[in-house]
Amino acid sequence: MTTTGETTSQTTSTPLEHLTKVLRLGQPSQYRNHTYINGESLYFPTGRVYGGQVIAQSIVAASKTVADDRLPHSIHGYFIAPGDIRQDLLFDVETLRDGRSFSARRVNVTQSQGPILTAITSFQVTGQSGVEFSDAMPEDVPDPETLTSAKQLMEPYADKSAFADYYAQRSPFDIRHVSPTIMLGADRKSAEHDSGRQMVWMRADGETDVPQVIHRAMLALECDQVMMEPVLRRAGLSISTPGISFASLDHSMWWYRDVDINDWLLYVQDTPTAAHGRGLGIAKVYTRDGSLVAAMAQEAMIRVPDAKATVA
Repeated sequence: MTTTGETTSQTTSTPLEHLTKVLRLGQPSQYRNHTYINGESLYFPTGRVYGGQVIAQSIVAASKTVADDRLPHSIHGYFIAPGDIRQDLLFDVETLRDGRSFSARRVNVTQSQGPILTAITSFQVTGQSGVEFSDAMPEDVPDPETLTSAKQLMEPYADKSAFADYYAQRSPFDIRHVSPTIMLGADRKSAEHDSGRQMVWMRADGETDVPQVIHRAMLALECDQVMMEPVLRRAGLSISTPGISFASLDHSMWWYRDVDINDWLLYVQDTPTAAHGRGLGIAKVYTRDGSLVAAMAQEAMIRVPDAKATVA
């Protein structure tokens, strides 16, 4: 397995263009059927392979083995170990079943040190009819154009913090919080009221012309930018809490309607519980016209030196 490191393409293209390239994956392996090699990873301040990237790439890898009339409708993944951003990723796709309506695939992602993710994703024939309903989008949500982008908020701190630099310069998404962001510190008010609820508008930072399966994969990556925030918000923490360590443990996602990553999407988020150093974040995703397109849940490990610590 080769060692690649971060390539120069990220410095010669926009973050969105680089993301699109990373999601194309490499050529199939010459030695193993349904194995795809990716030699390039997105930058992330932790120095590890970004979990949202591996989930998104797993969706793309699995999609290469199913019929063109089937799109992903769900994925359930477990993060087993941190990935080395300097190494290739191998995506082994196992066919579990091809039925008349659904196709199921298992994707095992490995590096030289062993497995880093295992996921099962299911695809459905497009256009099938059946029962249909959804929760309504909250009313009176501010338009995204009236809110300040995380890029602007984080720019003054970019030379002091790797995370600030990432969100100011290197994230492929435009993120705009309806609630006060916790990127700059803890939300004590939410913690005092035992509420991690928040709403966030997001879209691609630019325009991309890609198939629907890539839009859905990009949504999987996009949501990972904020899925941990409700847990941190309710706990009175932030990513800048001294000594904090965190990692995604598992991720589940369901798509119900087509997604356009170029348009604004509203994340309505909550966290029902946390214990034993683990917290559960959930989200519903709406288009601007109120269509509920997807839902997701993620459990994360969050540890601080003092369990009662909060940040100023």
